[in-house]
Amino acid sequence: MRGFGPWLAVLAVVLLLSALRLRALAAVVSLAWLAWCVWTWIRPNPRRDHR
Repeated sequence: MRGFGPWLAVLAVVLLLSALRLRALAAVVSLAWLAWCVWTWIRPNPRRDHR
């Protein structure tokens, strides 16, 4: 359940911005969150020294 915190926070921010008629800003927040999620998924793992 702990992993859902950031997702719920971003969803709450997007819904709040949308309710305040700031839909362009809500779209920017959504796209930035999506880009960050994709980046963390596809980025190469840092090399670890296994000695």
